[in-house]
Amino acid sequence: MAHSDGTGRAPSYAVGSWLLLRLLGLIYLIACVSLWVQLHGLIGFDGILPVADYLDLIRDHTGPDRYWRVPTLLWIADGDTALHILCAAGSLLALALTAGLAPRTVLFLLWACYLSLAQAGQVFLGFQWDTLLLETSFCALFIAPRGWRPVRLRHATPPPACGRWLLWLLLFKLLVLSGAVKPLSFDETWLQLTALEYHYWTQPLPNGLAWYAHGLPSPMHQLSIVVTYAVEIVLPFGIFVARWGPRWLAAGTFFLMSAIAWTGNFGFFNLLAVALCLLLIDDALWRRLRFLPTPAAGGPAAPTGRPARWRGWFAAVCVASLIGASALTAVRELAFTVPPDAGGIVGTAATKIRGLLPQVADPLLRAIQPYRTINGYGLFRSMTQARPEIVIEGSRDGRNWKEYAFRWKPGDPARRPPFVAPHMPRLDWQMWFAALDPPRALPWLTGLLRGLLRGTPRIVALLASDPFHGEPPRYVRLLRYDYRFATPAERRQRGVWWVREPTGALTRPLTLADIEARRPR
Repeated sequence: MAHSDGTGRAPSYAVGSWLLLRLLGLIYLIACVSLWVQLHGLIGFDGILPVADYLDLIRDHTGPDRYWRVPTLLWIADGDTALHILCAAGSLLALALTAGLAPRTVLFLLWACYLSLAQAGQVFLGFQWDTLLLETSFCALFIAPRGWRPVRLRHATPPPACGRWLLWLLLFKLLVLSGAVKPLSFDETWLQLTALEYHYWTQPLPNGLAWYAHGLPSPMHQLSIVVTYAVEIVLPFGIFVARWGPRWLAAGTFFLMSAIAWTGNFGFFNLLAVALCLLLIDDALWRRLRFLPTPAAGGPAAPTGRPARWRGWFAAVCVASLIGASALTAVRELAFTVPPDAGGIVGTAATKIRGLLPQVADPLLRAIQPYRTINGYGLFRSMTQARPEIVIEGSRDGRNWKEYAFRWKPGDPARRPPFVAPHMPRLDWQMWFAALDPPRALPWLTGLLRGLLRGTPRIVALLASDPFHGEPPRYVRLLRYDYRFATPAERRQRGVWWVREPTGALTRPLTLADIEARRPR
């Protein structure tokens, strides 16, 4: 579907494409460097979940099919040096993409490097923005120009229509799924417009502004939810109408992502969503805003002739296949969001789709799932209404206990919730999930406790400080607390941002021998 600029000509998106590729390079640089500084403590040889142990386990239970079931370059070498090389390569490639060097080749190599790290990272690299980064960069291959040398902005050429639509539909899928899963989950807080009464203090890593946002009047929270629904569910359909539709979608998404970024720490997710919006802004608007020069009409011409036509047909077939598979993931996401006991038309339709999908889509979706390149999305489909936190304490004698402080997650009630995005502190994020479901987190929590009892430097370095100053404790234990934001009165009187109450012990005091006894053999 082609839009018109009002003069009968289709709008051009050369500037947005040029900017998207360079911002994508910057995001990859952020992602790789952010991961690099944590990598050894998370999955290194002495880390919480050593990647070498993970790959050895897969080798023991699979055959040659492991190479496509768990696609990672770390099958070649899985030591700490290999992890360093992957992060270094990703960082250098990201700089090359930001500079515009060989964008198509560099994008593919970045995708391969990050997929390798994501597979090796296990639970620590399973966030939706990790998969969104992989999907975005793979889709961006279809708009990346050929050639090795950077192209100046004034010589940028419009991206192929099939590649542009692939990225537009990715943003469409991201927003519509994120919006639709909220009411389809039948979560009462979303249906009754009360979700933001809980969101700001129950989200994984709040920042200081979240405390102030939480104190806004209830009508403001309700209005914010209505606006969120409008941006995520209504505005995305604007890409199918006149040229003002994509512009309004870009503006709405930028506003929503800015609000989320100012009140929470979601790594590079918000920046990545904004990058996708750049391709919605046509060159005429960039020119009108006097923000960037107009792409020169005399820029490099696209190749002509039979090879170009064959490449165009091949690209169109690939894009159509990707869109079809993407649609299946979206349908699956929506169908499995609806509770099994939901009644009415929605519940009946979801039940029928859940029964039909295994016959139609499961073989395809299982085949592409390891590559994390065609994904479903659904942020905050249900709102948590309490904030449990796990507190780790250590002791040398079993009587006097000291608390381990984390760098970013809530701990000391008097500490202001910090800003950390676009850095992604993966251990702190996982501690939020662990508090909601401790048994599920037991494998990696065990690795964390083992590292603390051993005093493993790279694991201890993931925390804010070592209360035992390099001499590991003899015992550790996990306690559970309930946290909530302090009221304005409590903030004035006690100088605290949080109020916490102990709710019990998750473990008895554990020694290193206890931990080793739980380790799989």
